Amino acid sequence: MNDPTWNSEDAPDPVDPGVILWILVIVRGVPLALLVFGGLIVLLAVRLIEYPLCGVHRPVTPFISQFVCRNAFRILGMGLQTSGVLMKEQGAVVANHTSWLDIFALNARKRVYFVSKAEVAKWPGIGWLARATGTVFIQRERAKAKEQTKVFETRLKAGHKLLFFPEGTSTDGLRVLPFKTTLFAAFFADELRDFMYIQPVSVVFHAPKGQPKRFYGWWGDMEFGPHLLKTLGARRQGYVELIYHAPARVSDFDSRKALAAHCEEAVRHAHALALLEK
Repeated sequence: MNDPTWNSEDAPDPVDPGVILWILVIVRGVPLALLVFGGLIVLLAVRLIEYPLCGVHRPVTPFISQFVCRNAFRILGMGLQTSGVLMKEQGAVVANHTSWLDIFALNARKRVYFVSKAEVAKWPGIGWLARATGTVFIQRERAKAKEQTKVFETRLKAGHKLLFFPEGTSTDGLRVLPFKTTLFAAFFADELRDFMYIQPVSVVFHAPKGQPKRFYGWWGDMEFGPHLLKTLGARRQGYVELIYHAPARVSDFDSRKALAAHCEEAVRHAHALALLEK
């Protein structure tokens, strides 16, 4: 999980280890594992050719990631709904963070490259997938600021859409936490500010019928394994809704705090409305 983590006052909902759960875990889990790791093998094989020819540009491999993510939802039985127009300008995407499912959802709709803390690269399984799919790893040190800005510039000018979670942690999906402004600062560098846009996205999870509204949330000290089992073993599945907002031009804002506040308000308002309407 991210650090520092957000914690609920209430304990996580228990996972009912019934026979039906284990049947569904196998029925969904085996095809999902084959899809994810089979896709990873194909992606790595293609990247062996793509990298020498194209370098930082990735004309083929992002489509493999998108194919895997879209079909992961089909295997899980979860719905994926989207609204709003995808950004065409160069720049980054920011979204609220509920769980590891966000990564599949956001990549299923749009070919993006995630910005993550450096520690994630060392995580078993998730770290391997992150490195293979072009995740940008950053270190939270001021001494690294210029170096990281240069990495952002290279990737953005190559046409990559970078995506980060400004809350800095995941939640129960029922709220949007205040956006941290640290990463927004990099986009005000002279090399980036004049051409950068930021598109806010509200990620809203709707729980299966009869389940708590926070069903898909992954927070605090919750282990990945039990959360995965609960998701795979759900008798009924809910759906995730992605709401894309108008891109904001960085040069229209006089500070990172103003830009972060604008993006946070857009994400928070639509998130709250979407939860009320269901």
